[in-house]
Amino acid sequence: MKSQQEWKQLKDQTRLETRAFINGEYVSAADGETFSNINPATAETLGQIARCKQHDVDLAVSYARQAFENGCWQHQPPAARKKVLYRFAELIDTHRDTLALLESLDTGKPIAHAHSTDIPGAAASLRWYAEAIDKVYGEVAPTEHDVHAFITHQAMGVVAAVVPWNFPLWLACWKLGPALAAGNSVILKPSEKSSLTAIYLGQLANEAGLPAGVFQVIPGLGHEAGEALARHHDVDCITFTGSTKIAGHLMVCAGETNLKKVWAEAGGKNANIVFANYQDLDKAAAEAAAGCFYNQGEVCVAATRLLVEESIKDAFIDKVVSAAQRFAPKDPLDPTSSMGALIDQDHKDKVLSYVDLAQQEGATVLCGGDVDAKGAFVAPVILDNVTNQMRVAREEIFGPVLCVIPFKDEQDAIRIANDSPYGLGAAVWSSDLSQAHRVAKQLEAGSVWVNNYNEGDMTVPFGGFKMSGNGRDKSLHAIEKFTETKTTWIRL
Repeated sequence: MKSQQEWKQLKDQTRLETRAFINGEYVSAADGETFSNINPATAETLGQIARCKQHDVDLAVSYARQAFENGCWQHQPPAARKKVLYRFAELIDTHRDTLALLESLDTGKPIAHAHSTDIPGAAASLRWYAEAIDKVYGEVAPTEHDVHAFITHQAMGVVAAVVPWNFPLWLACWKLGPALAAGNSVILKPSEKSSLTAIYLGQLANEAGLPAGVFQVIPGLGHEAGEALARHHDVDCITFTGSTKIAGHLMVCAGETNLKKVWAEAGGKNANIVFANYQDLDKAAAEAAAGCFYNQGEVCVAATRLLVEESIKDAFIDKVVSAAQRFAPKDPLDPTSSMGALIDQDHKDKVLSYVDLAQQEGATVLCGGDVDAKGAFVAPVILDNVTNQMRVAREEIFGPVLCVIPFKDEQDAIRIANDSPYGLGAAVWSSDLSQAHRVAKQLEAGSVWVNNYNEGDMTVPFGGFKMSGNGRDKSLHAIEKFTETKTTWIRL
């Protein structure tokens, strides 16, 4: 790992690519317009990003469609596509330092996290789907004797991947991996708050051997570039990670145009349930803090509702307050930093407004709050005396704010945990195996962790129930999202 000074030197030496990547080339927006790219830790303007709009989207979609229909990617043998995707992953690993730097500058996240987790995770995602390309089979239906019916999965066509700013490259590759593995053309639309690593992927795609038009990057504002993709009649699928509000809007856009598939991973207000019988409360407290404060709390599956059995609540919360101290925010380019800046000043103000609201509703601030610094820094906040009816317990804050809610018994814990419009993740801490199974079975969440928080790998699907979205990222289940299922019925 480089030193803080070495990261700053690399920053000074790195030339930022800020243009769109269309049909294998970097180009400015058609009208030449740009928008500012701001470092949230310093308020420094990093560069001017191409502000793509309808014309740019139309151009990218036409190239994507042309590449799909001429078969330059989807008709390549599986082994050939695997080789290209694998090379793509290797190039991400090779350019790990630069990509980690760009991710940290763009989002304010600690450089150590970007370098050790985000960038390797992105490469691992592409590599996993490269390996899956020739391991997905069709089916033969059990029909009558004189019929041969088989089911195949074929690429959809043009996929638009709209990704968020909290894990820009990693989540992008959760989409790119299965969509490209299935044979589609993909247009990546990064958040306007974090475009740099997505744009950088363009040169790596060329070097890996992806044909022109198969992978493109359209930076721009959501209501312009994103809206244009969502309403385009020649886009076959939108895959999205972000807010529940935008997920719903994308579904409306699809319904009003061509009924394109919309796969949305949206918000969460996740319950982390700690029972008094759990034998290692120090471990549970450390993971409760990490589960909420990692990545500045800007995680859709963050453990933001801490449900603690009444008999141990006060003692356990003391342990969590102590564990939270290691997440003191500081310069993201300091490799010892475990917490950086929030994505921008407006988001910082929003997070702090929820802390004020919580106090008005009767909650008590045990620690954390505003950090008097130039950047968008907030220290981990722990709120006690929270009820599940308070807005801070029901709305996704998307920042380092932990709500402590006591419960009486097992059924009370399940009731509180499920009393939410969201259903993305949940955790159970219990040394009673039967209890862990009973509770996990009843929780309304797409992922349930027992005696850990947010562990996993590429082999398991990720997504939510209720207003946390539909479809799944990761695993072989994700490939299904980017294919059409076809039945061929042959009368013999």
